[in-house]
Amino acid sequence: MHIYAKKISVETGIRPEQIDATLALLEEGATVPFIARYRKEVTGTLDEVAITTIRDRALQIKELDDRKEAVIKSMTQGNHLTPELEEKIRKADTLAEVEDIYLPYKPKRKTKASVAREKGLQPLADAIMEQKGIDPHEIAKEFINPETVPEIEDAIEGALHIIAEIISENAEARAELRRLFLEKGTVSSKVIPGKEEEGAKYRDYFDWSEPVATSPSHRILAMRRAEKEEFISLTIAPPEDEALILLEKRFVTGKGKDSALVREAIHDGYKRLLSRSMETEIRLATKEKADSEAIRVFAENLRQLLMSSPLGQKKVMGIDPGFRTGCKVVCLDSQGKLLSNFNIYPHASDAQRTQSANAVTAMIKEFGIEAVAIGNGTAGRETESFCREVIGSKIPIIMVNESGASIYSASDVAREEFPDQDITVRGSVSIARRLMDPLAELVKIDPKSIGVGQYQHDVDQSALKQSLDDVVISCVNKVGVEVNTASSQLLSYVSGLGPSLAKNIVNFRNENGPFKAREALKKVPRLGPKAFEQAAGFLRVRGGKNPLDESAVHPESYHIVMKMAEDLGCGLSDLMKNDEIRSKIQIKNYVTDKTGLPTLTDIMSELAKPGRDPRESFETFAFSEDVHKMSDLVPGMKLPGIVTNITAFGVFVDIGVHQDGLVHISELADKFVKNPADVVKVHQKVKVTVMEVDEKRKRISLSMKSAPEMPDNSAAREQKTESKHIQKGKPAPKKDAKNDNSKNTPFNNPFADLLKKG
Repeated sequence: MHIYAKKISVETGIRPEQIDATLALLEEGATVPFIARYRKEVTGTLDEVAITTIRDRALQIKELDDRKEAVIKSMTQGNHLTPELEEKIRKADTLAEVEDIYLPYKPKRKTKASVAREKGLQPLADAIMEQKGIDPHEIAKEFINPETVPEIEDAIEGALHIIAEIISENAEARAELRRLFLEKGTVSSKVIPGKEEEGAKYRDYFDWSEPVATSPSHRILAMRRAEKEEFISLTIAPPEDEALILLEKRFVTGKGKDSALVREAIHDGYKRLLSRSMETEIRLATKEKADSEAIRVFAENLRQLLMSSPLGQKKVMGIDPGFRTGCKVVCLDSQGKLLSNFNIYPHASDAQRTQSANAVTAMIKEFGIEAVAIGNGTAGRETESFCREVIGSKIPIIMVNESGASIYSASDVAREEFPDQDITVRGSVSIARRLMDPLAELVKIDPKSIGVGQYQHDVDQSALKQSLDDVVISCVNKVGVEVNTASSQLLSYVSGLGPSLAKNIVNFRNENGPFKAREALKKVPRLGPKAFEQAAGFLRVRGGKNPLDESAVHPESYHIVMKMAEDLGCGLSDLMKNDEIRSKIQIKNYVTDKTGLPTLTDIMSELAKPGRDPRESFETFAFSEDVHKMSDLVPGMKLPGIVTNITAFGVFVDIGVHQDGLVHISELADKFVKNPADVVKVHQKVKVTVMEVDEKRKRISLSMKSAPEMPDNSAAREQKTESKHIQKGKPAPKKDAKNDNSKNTPFNNPFADLLKKG
């Protein structure tokens, strides 16, 4: 059994044999999606989450073991290692424990204590530490040296420096203080004098204090960013008196003059050494915890975005809107191939607007366009109105989130795909393809550019990349990839492939034509048996000779399906198309040593709906026709919107005014919400109520409650509301009595501005 299996089992509750089998598969080069989908019997049906947890925990334990070996080697070379110390190191459960043991023996720069030791004052420090009631000043006379220690006070001072360092490096004391910092520590911030105006966006942290144990990840990251930008100073510490009492209980054992000096050394050591060391540790620990939470939120948002409903293989017109420079329009066929591109100027003169309408109408007819995708950036709503005026309701017109489209259009990937087109054409193509298949298009862009993260530039970049890569790989393999149409970027995320093999597949396809069967993949250069085993089940070959090639049934299980068909006296196609025939299958009859009921159940599901897309069906959506910009908003309005980002403190919603509104976590539902992700998903269509609008600061406060309590300051709003309704020829809404005694809900979230900057 794997050396880590039992330890991980205790921590996770997963059986040791399941962990052992999973680690063995991972070490053989199997991917997480492959293990979860095609090795259920081996792992006991562990899902991707459990497999990833086992993988990551094993890596953490290995890193800890490697550090232990490095420490043991260093202490051996320094002649400090004893059997007792080695046993302590090997039994340590955390890196902090290992470092605490190592600290007194760790090579370090010159300190006040090391200088005192060089002067021969260690015996004096030891005598004081024993606290037998001696008079330290009498003993200190023995250590007077005209050159190095001319005065008694110099000897005492040096000895206290040694004692302070001994205390600060004591493993047990550090462990107790660490707990105190974590349990009773307070994170506090103060504005740096003179930076009040320049750092106004961080003003909520100009005089802030809260328990470090309960400080949420987004506040920790916000304060750290403000500190990094030199707008605030940040400290983390428990009550000083409690820390000193804790240390005195451990180190002060008497009441004489020597004990008084030990107490003095404790105070000096805590303020000068221990408190700083512990604060550094706790800052690192809270940063790691905040990073973990921010990465988790980002990863979940990305998963939801990538799994957004695809329009499917339709002929699409894509429009990248603009005012002065006009709108770049592209027409794509149902496979996403660029057919035509042109410019229109619907927001200029009446003549140009007419020309634009004629051009759009002509292109829709010429290319048989079935849907229009419009970027949601500048001039997006105006362009949408123009298209609805020209096209009417003949074909769906859909606003598409264009975050990251400009990144893609200037990328090597885009230049390789469209070497003869400029960035405006590439951006429009990306917008159209996002509507057709969000997953296939978004994998071409760095996830950090898609706009669904929280402080993504502040967190551990290596951990973030690993997590986001896991999500992309999971989504791609869950959906499956059509090998004859997929880009090399999409193929690179298929289990067992990677960028090099993905390019080889595309090159082979370009040179030899479409793949007719999965088996043909074995002819691709450098795609060996292992890569084929890992990838084949996730690759689809539609319209090939074998109908199983367009399903998620793995080629290694084809013989089972063929045996089923043979036993029933029918062909494979009949077995897959006819429910009545499949109902006669007794799957228990096909259980073998290698194939159990979990795999057989999956096979039966695939035969019923081969290659089924797990994503939800596409539903059209439209913003309110009466609202195009922030000045159109009135508190109390109920509007349709699309969730663009989920954070720990709330949800950002696009309501079609070029500025996302914030639904604070307290306004997400009529019930208490602990985690926004429990209530909504990225790209979900929602209904919101406008609570407050601050055009100057570009902030919109929204609510998803069924009957939200509107903020006070109602008189001005009622006048504005009535004015707007009169202008639109509508009766003014009746005053809601509930608003008379509503609570105040100011724009008090400091993260909206920060989040938008990534």
